[in-house]
Amino acid sequence: MKPLSCFKAYDIRGKLGDELNEQIAYCIGRAYARIIKPDSVAVGGDIRLSSESLKLALTLGLLTEGVEVLDLGMTGTEEVYFAAQYLAIDGAIEVTASHNPIDYNGMKLVRAQSRPISGDSGLFAIRDEAQRLQADLFEPAALKDLTEQSKKMAGNATWQFGNGSYKKHSILKPYVDHLLTYINGANIKPLNLVVNSGNGAAGHVVDALEQAFIQHKIPVHFIKVNHQPDGNFPNGIPNPLLVENRQATAEAVRHFQADFGIAWDGDFDRCFLFDEQGDFIEGYYIVGILAAAFLKKEPGAKIIHDPRLYWNTDAVVKQYNGKAICSKTGHAFIKERMRAEDAVYGGEMSAHHYFRDFSYCDSGMIPWLLVAELLSLSGEKLSQLVRQMIADYPSSGEINFKIANPQRVITKLAENYESLAIETDDIDGLSMSFDNWRFNLRVSNTENVVRLNVETKGDYKLMEQKTAEIKLFLTEAE
Repeated sequence: MKPLSCFKAYDIRGKLGDELNEQIAYCIGRAYARIIKPDSVAVGGDIRLSSESLKLALTLGLLTEGVEVLDLGMTGTEEVYFAAQYLAIDGAIEVTASHNPIDYNGMKLVRAQSRPISGDSGLFAIRDEAQRLQADLFEPAALKDLTEQSKKMAGNATWQFGNGSYKKHSILKPYVDHLLTYINGANIKPLNLVVNSGNGAAGHVVDALEQAFIQHKIPVHFIKVNHQPDGNFPNGIPNPLLVENRQATAEAVRHFQADFGIAWDGDFDRCFLFDEQGDFIEGYYIVGILAAAFLKKEPGAKIIHDPRLYWNTDAVVKQYNGKAICSKTGHAFIKERMRAEDAVYGGEMSAHHYFRDFSYCDSGMIPWLLVAELLSLSGEKLSQLVRQMIADYPSSGEINFKIANPQRVITKLAENYESLAIETDDIDGLSMSFDNWRFNLRVSNTENVVRLNVETKGDYKLMEQKTAEIKLFLTEAE
């Protein structure tokens, strides 16, 4: 039997079929229960067509081991994070492949208090146990029985199986109530916002927030684009990092003369912002905006950032007398570091934003709420808030390469620039800094690609030149 290749550094992700299927999901459920030893666990799933069946198989595995399972229904990842803390249960699992292609799915796992489970903190132990269970348990008849049990369970609000119990449970209202604690509704001036759920899972939360705004007389009006959940993704995979997926949001912002636009990925743990002109704002600069906002409220606080792009973040944190701390890229690593440092906020240039008061977890809803309040208080437009940051620290954005032997190429690149570099580190991949430019090159933990980021100090042409230089080097080194 093949090794379980769907287990990555900090989550589970794989191609449907051999890499991830109902059998594997069932074994993961049992393995999670055996390794984490929870009494109660919440489960949720995104809108992908395969998510419900995988979630039910996962649930049966948990039930077989005697776990009480609370099924949250269709959720984004941050809803299961919230559930773990709010319900004071022993863990939570979201079935999602986020922004990956339609023929993929996966899972994100946490312990009690939404503590992340990564390769360093139990994920690989779960993998090994699931691998053993898969080898021991499954004959063709077992899959048929698993499917029949899943169908029975899906039609019931409660269910008993083995020594475990199953109950459908909604946490949408308390979750939305919590989101509203991050802003003062009285500060919000009338705003027209384009919201693009990308046919993903964010729509139901947008609708619930809309009703809450009406109830609290918060003058925010939503212009909804690609709003209805549809696992066929008729408007493309919900991944606003792809340039072709940005057009609908940008055009709607311009057409309706909105104050700004918001687009989410498939499990909406990331949001991407467009200014009032419909221009896409790199997540890197939103980190700077949010870091400043938190430090104004809590001088001297700690801010966590990743090593890909950080000069702007570092400058903002120093300006407001905070402490900037670099962490390895990835949600599990950032969360662990935030807890260790008790950081008020953490941000990745990939548009993951983490909040101490959200159990140190990432949210795709809290950032845009904070930006809406910042615009209302400052009287500025979003383009004005980021203009100087972009000018001071122009960046390439993340560029992906498929390279057969990435470590060999990274070593060659380091040797090429080592005589010129002022600073080199390997916190995550290869980072090298020079007088007025720097780069980071790292192997992705979730996809079979190498990712490059370049930034400079106030020199856009130099950024373009160095980006082209490294791209050429990577092409020729192969």
